[in-house]
Amino acid sequence: MDTRMEEIVNAIEHNKLTADDSFRFHCTQCGKCCINREDILLTPLDLFRIANELKLSLKEFIDQYCELYIGSDSHFPIIRLKPSGSIKRCPLLKNHRCSVHKAKPAMCAIFPIGRVIAFPEDETSSEAPVIEYFYMNPGCGDNTKTQTVCEWFDSFGIPLDDNFFIELATFQMNFIALIRNAERFLDETAMRQVWSPVFGILYLCYDLEKEFLPQFRENAKNLLYGLQMILSHNTK
Repeated sequence: MDTRMEEIVNAIEHNKLTADDSFRFHCTQCGKCCINREDILLTPLDLFRIANELKLSLKEFIDQYCELYIGSDSHFPIIRLKPSGSIKRCPLLKNHRCSVHKAKPAMCAIFPIGRVIAFPEDETSSEAPVIEYFYMNPGCGDNTKTQTVCEWFDSFGIPLDDNFFIELATFQMNFIALIRNAERFLDETAMRQVWSPVFGILYLCYDLEKEFLPQFRENAKNLLYGLQMILSHNTK
């Protein structure tokens, strides 16, 4: 486990917060949280919003600023911002400031707060997944301002009851189960043929002029259905 992941796990275990809990943090725009970063992962919604902000197509933005890979542990298709230079600077950092501040990735907007999804331990349970919050030591800024988690999220227009965040996590869980099964039956060549359309459907197949969430739901449904059909065909 790398140092960054250890920090996250420790924060989840020891620094949990509720929506009404307060924390002290004030961003001084020093840019320190945007260097030595290889972990700024982008969701389909992040890509959608940033591409719109920069007036680029999704493919143009990904080609210029991102890296694509398959998670070694998760087996999930991942897109991250491509670190720049020896200091591994976020490519969207310009003159010590975020060049897409109004549309910055959600994980950057809510920093130093993190969030995870807690699913019911019983898979047959009808209980809905719950979003849990935690505070991470930012290592930058100062403590001159106090706000609640709710106030912090509201300042960036991110809802606490974030349907997309829950739906994405649910999709990830179902996708990972299916793709791991597929890897048991398909060889490396066949899996490469699977990954290309998976990346395309999950991250590229959006009309930037239309509402995002219905498009994501349709894409997620099509991906899970496609994997189920692959498994059905290869397990007969």
